[in-house]
Amino acid sequence: MPRQDSECAEICAIFAWANRPEPEILALLLGDILEMSTLTPHGACLLWKPELIWLNAVSDAMLAGAFLVTAFVLGFFVWRRRDVMFRGVFWAFALFATFCAVTRLLSILTLWVPAYDIEGLTKGFLALISVGITAALLLLLPRILVLPTRIQLQQAYAALQEEIRQRRNAEAMVKRFQEIEANEAQVRQAQKMEAIGQLTGGVAHDFNNILTVITGTIEILEEAVKDRPQLTQITNMISAAASRGADLTKHLLAFARQQPLQPRSTDVNALVIDNARLLRSTLSEQIEIDSMLAHDAAPALIDPSQLSTAILNLALNARDAMANGGKLTLETKNVLLDEDYASMNSEVKPGNYVMIAVSDTGEGIPGSLLDKVFEPFFTTKDVSKGSGLGLSMVYGFVKQSNGHIKIYSEEGHGTTVKLYLPQAAGVADAPATETGLSGCVHGDESILIVEDDALVREYVVTQISRFGYHTLAASNAAEGMAIIDGAERIDLLFTDVIIPGGMNGRQFATEALKRRPGLKVLYTSGYTDNAIVHHGRLDAGVLLLPKPYLSSDLARMIRTALGS
Repeated sequence: MPRQDSECAEICAIFAWANRPEPEILALLLGDILEMSTLTPHGACLLWKPELIWLNAVSDAMLAGAFLVTAFVLGFFVWRRRDVMFRGVFWAFALFATFCAVTRLLSILTLWVPAYDIEGLTKGFLALISVGITAALLLLLPRILVLPTRIQLQQAYAALQEEIRQRRNAEAMVKRFQEIEANEAQVRQAQKMEAIGQLTGGVAHDFNNILTVITGTIEILEEAVKDRPQLTQITNMISAAASRGADLTKHLLAFARQQPLQPRSTDVNALVIDNARLLRSTLSEQIEIDSMLAHDAAPALIDPSQLSTAILNLALNARDAMANGGKLTLETKNVLLDEDYASMNSEVKPGNYVMIAVSDTGEGIPGSLLDKVFEPFFTTKDVSKGSGLGLSMVYGFVKQSNGHIKIYSEEGHGTTVKLYLPQAAGVADAPATETGLSGCVHGDESILIVEDDALVREYVVTQISRFGYHTLAASNAAEGMAIIDGAERIDLLFTDVIIPGGMNGRQFATEALKRRPGLKVLYTSGYTDNAIVHHGRLDAGVLLLPKPYLSSDLARMIRTALGS
């Protein structure tokens, strides 16, 4: 009976416990788990020996610290490296290391407090994590085995570096080929322009000889028929045609860089202002002229008259490109063409230049034609609207002046031509003034004429004889030297620059001066040679009468030479 009563009591207690609310049941269970009064601390098993207790405590603390550091490093690495492979595995290992650290800390706790139930729960959860990590590693093993080794990565990196090197070498080679091709194109263009220049220069020389006779004889004819109006009209037409021919040869010589230049230090701003004033009366009223002049523009070492002609030619081209009106801009400024620019333009010498730009808002030039615009007789204008010599004259003048020219154009937007002229040292020279000759242009001196062209020689002898001078004539250097060595009086040597006989006109004059120190010299030519022109500049002390010339010019230059 007593036993049955106790069993009944236990059953009643169980039912009473089960009928309690769920939160109360959970609290009772946690209380049973956390109940440590009936358990013995781990330190008792170590007989509370200090050396054993502290050895275990320190060892577990160090292990816990190592696990925590490992977990932190793994987590921080995965957080910073978002592109790392197997991110989940790294996070699992970090969690595993964290729980390992917790178990070590609980081991320290159980040395003095018997919290074996908490330690058991932690180890159970750690076991579940271990099983998951093990399963994941087994599943990832095939992928891990195919990961490249350090040596393979080094080999792959070396192969990549070699591929990069080869690609860079290929790109450098392509760039060199492009530079070589561009340089060859520039050389071919320069050679073509040089060949055209030599051809046009030679043609202009012969043409100038013919024009010299025509212009000179037409003057004589005009005087003879001045009282006959019908014939006077015809002579005027012939004279106008000869003048047009002379302008044509002048442009050809400018392109061929064979015109005699007299460069001096020139104020480009003042020159541009003067030309702008002239252009306002020349261009259409629909064209606006604007000047953008640098206040500090340096003087240029240039022939001012030829520069004015170049600006006028560029302005006329701009006018033709703006049939419906537009804006013409003249600009000046100092520029530095450095080594890099010179490497891309082989004919350019690095240094300081004065830039003059002429811009318009006209039709523009197609890109395919830009390489041809400086060739003589090339024009995009309609027939009879242009000779095609304007830009070629500007090109030759700039090149002969040791400058550089560049053209930029875009269809529908306009064109800009930039002239880069060498800077002059010091201040600009004052503008040259014409000095007239006082008195009569006739005389009675003796003049030796050396001219290889028979027509020109006969004309010159006739004209000089009309002025009252005594004349001697030779067709080459040998005949001329024989006369020099003779007993005839000679006051002036009038010689062509290019003559046959083994020496040019300058060499012949030098030899003649050795024999006759007081001899005066006047040169003439339709095609300048390096004999009297160097670097585009007429040699100092040289008097030159360019062909073709009028009889009045001939008379004036003879008196100038005799009075020099």
